[in-house]
Amino acid sequence: MRAVYASGQDADHPLGGLSVGEIDDPGPPHPDWVPVRVRAAALNHHDLWSLRGVGLPADRLPMVLGCDAAGTDPEGREVVVHAVVGDPAWRGDETLDPTRSLLSEKYPGTLAETVWVPPGNLVPKPAELSWAEAASLPTAYLTAYRLLFHAADLRPGQRVLVQGAGGGVSTAAVVLGRAAGLEVWVCGRDEQRRERARQIGAHRVFPTGERLPGQVDAVVETVGEATWAHSLRVLRPGGTVAVAGATTGAMPPAELNRVFFRSLRIVGSTMGTRDELEQLVALLVASGARPVIDEVLPLADAARAFERMAAGDLFGKLVLEL
Repeated sequence: MRAVYASGQDADHPLGGLSVGEIDDPGPPHPDWVPVRVRAAALNHHDLWSLRGVGLPADRLPMVLGCDAAGTDPEGREVVVHAVVGDPAWRGDETLDPTRSLLSEKYPGTLAETVWVPPGNLVPKPAELSWAEAASLPTAYLTAYRLLFHAADLRPGQRVLVQGAGGGVSTAAVVLGRAAGLEVWVCGRDEQRRERARQIGAHRVFPTGERLPGQVDAVVETVGEATWAHSLRVLRPGGTVAVAGATTGAMPPAELNRVFFRSLRIVGSTMGTRDELEQLVALLVASGARPVIDEVLPLADAARAFERMAAGDLFGKLVLEL
């Protein structure tokens, strides 16, 4: 089958291990798993980390990349693939399962003509969403959904600050926050990206670190050291920093005095559950909001898509269609 896969790994030159071509269909890893014929699959920085050797042991190569996909199941039903794979015996929130993995870590991923998944990892795709839109949801948009409505527990009318205009999760948080009736503020270093954030739904935008005209109920934090002190300062007493990344560094000063004196909450979050993915899909259908897609390319142009992602030359999701 045609696929995009990691045939090698290099921490400094990750694209050197990227291959696009024919690879054997591995078949079901477990007897009850089902094949999904992939119609569209989105890229994530997780794929670049795999090519760097992070989270993917070299003895599992070659490994089909990709966490996100939409396609058809064996009965011809249109579905969205949930990327979190846990222990079948686990009960409750699958993101808390210590043995969980994402597709393309232990099991082949979604950037292929066929991906095998547990039947419980399929969510119906509504006709209102295109293949590319549906394929954009399982990682960045699900992460943002969980940050806003589970970790930060926000409600319509509350104010959220999103740190980092233009990132995958931050862009998703703007779209979903606006759709759910939140007041969305965004901070970013680049003026053009701040303006794009305004165009997709941000109520107000500010340069990174700028003194804000008011406090916020929660901060969506994926940047890390560069914005951490600012995130703590702008929170109202009792507010929440919802954390799902640290792209500029993971060891900022904790500022514990501020945390305990103002009763701040710091909540970590990773991905989301299958039920939350279903809720996310329903929110998009009901609100009319849609994922921001930078470009849709054929699978044969995967190398160019990866080059754009590695260079940071995008705003929104890059999607490959089959």
